[in-house]
Amino acid sequence: MSSPLLEVEDLHVHFPVGRGRDRQLVRAVDGVSLTLQPGETLGLVGESGCGKTTSGLALLRLVEPTSGRVVFDGTDVRSLSKRDLRSWRRRAAMIFQDPYASLDPRLPVGESIGEALDIHGLHQGKQARRDRIGDLLERCGLHPRVADRYPHEFSGGQRQRIGIARAIACEPDFIVCDEPIAALDVSIQAQVMNLLTELQQDLGLAYLFIAHDLAAVQHVCDRIAVMYLGRIVEEAERLDLYRAPQPPYTQALLSAIPIPDPVRERERERIRLEGDVPSPIDPPSGCRFRTRCRAVFDACERIDPALQEVADDHRAACLLHGEVGTEVTG
Repeated sequence: MSSPLLEVEDLHVHFPVGRGRDRQLVRAVDGVSLTLQPGETLGLVGESGCGKTTSGLALLRLVEPTSGRVVFDGTDVRSLSKRDLRSWRRRAAMIFQDPYASLDPRLPVGESIGEALDIHGLHQGKQARRDRIGDLLERCGLHPRVADRYPHEFSGGQRQRIGIARAIACEPDFIVCDEPIAALDVSIQAQVMNLLTELQQDLGLAYLFIAHDLAAVQHVCDRIAVMYLGRIVEEAERLDLYRAPQPPYTQALLSAIPIPDPVRERERERIRLEGDVPSPIDPPSGCRFRTRCRAVFDACERIDPALQEVADDHRAACLLHGEVGTEVTG
């Protein structure tokens, strides 16, 4: 296997809230480690509010990490100056969740795409710029002449295609896809997913594909990392994770995926999670999932489980596989 394109080690992103004695920390991302190979798609899934989007933003330094290492193709991203960071961002891009909010309503869509070309000096003259914008739109399934139209003239699916065209404008190696189909109609979702797959094959892109449910990543990801309350609780090859999910949290997420066969759908066991996700300001001691877990036992309150190998290329943070982790004191 080649060297990883992206290596993330013990990433933390904490946000202070309140002042003085009332000051507390929101631990949005609290110790995430992952790797991504060139041309690979890593799915990052979990419930809303678990830290997926913040993790993606922190990798691109669109929010500043509190601590941890982010190494991209040998470059320590956290050590880059503002000038070097701008140059580095030519190699990394982001597709945002909301196609209605991610485009400037005051600019023709061609100008939104062309801004990246301007910043990085990737065109020579107005006609070359316009030709490049037209090529990008056409590659994403839109006619070049729509470059002069404004965002409000497009449907949600068309806007997301424009956002994708903008993301690939600088020919990046890596794209963070932040729930790129969540705001789209079901009939359009497959088209956008197919477009992303085609672009990956043609351009050799690596994706971090963020989603809130496992069904969305079932057919596009090579590996999947499951996140809960700021941490990775399971990571495995896609087929291994679907065949043999280990932590009760992953099992519950998988049980929520509908089965097209009505007979099997009626007969299978559904795992319903009780309660709400705890506050990232004051997470539970020990295992963070223990307050909602149907398999909880005494050790879950006093041991914070570590990710450990449960099979080849399959890691899980769950005490059901042995009491491996950090003992809680005090």
